[in-house]
Amino acid sequence: MSLIELRGLTHIYSRGTPFEKTAVEDLNLTLERGATVGLIGHTGSGKSTLISHLNALLKPTAGTVLLDGEDIYASKASIRAARFRVGVVFQYPEYQLFEETVYADIAYGPKNLKLDKDEVDRRVREAAAFVGLGQELFEKSPLELSGGQKRRTAIAGVLAMEPELLVLDEPTAGLDPAGREDLLEKLFAWRDARGAAVLLVTHDMSIANRCDRLVVMSEGRIVMDGSPAEIFARDGELTAIGLDLPGPAHIARLLRQRGVALPAGIFTVEQLTDAILALGRRGGAPC
Repeated sequence: MSLIELRGLTHIYSRGTPFEKTAVEDLNLTLERGATVGLIGHTGSGKSTLISHLNALLKPTAGTVLLDGEDIYASKASIRAARFRVGVVFQYPEYQLFEETVYADIAYGPKNLKLDKDEVDRRVREAAAFVGLGQELFEKSPLELSGGQKRRTAIAGVLAMEPELLVLDEPTAGLDPAGREDLLEKLFAWRDARGAAVLLVTHDMSIANRCDRLVVMSEGRIVMDGSPAEIFARDGELTAIGLDLPGPAHIARLLRQRGVALPAGIFTVEQLTDAILALGRRGGAPC
């Protein structure tokens, strides 16, 4: 059984008014435990509306959201459970930080799970360590943190609830390359340790390329769903809906247009490097 299943999900904002807008329409999607799924699409394609349904922040206009086969709106108890079992970190973490200290912010979710003080403390310290937040920051106000530290605090607050699905909207925005890589490695390690699912909403195709599966949205609908290799092979369709390829794939395409005999299926720096070195060994590299 899938962890999350969307069946015919539709959401209409301001229904029945002159401002009515269909944000997502007739979406069908499953998310499995242990998988990392990338959700990509141009701004306004419906990504944020979709993820807001996964833990009952929004209620569908039509369709259902199933968590372990149960409609998350079946009861008040199922709504509450969904909000702890599915953790969402939105694009602007400063809007999710509201307690007086970093420690209190990370502890907010576990406290609402009615856990005892020792268990709350364990979860706070483990989550903070996992995302690379030092205990010297615990008594600081979240407002004193850098952008990267705010993002890590917001993620730690969700990890401390030990969710079965972690949803992150642009998780590496504002981070330098080293910080981005460090955070991704930590998230993948957490996924493996917990056997949880991770959904990454991103415009960064190099991040999308590291997912097990990609779901592409356009104008409120899912238009592609497959492995990164399958999705990026459809470069013409991606370009038509305002998306691009990962940098190495784009470079490989430009080189092919200039007559360099590079194979298909190049999406990473390593693959591009290996292909160019192989050309050189065969004497086929351009001067």
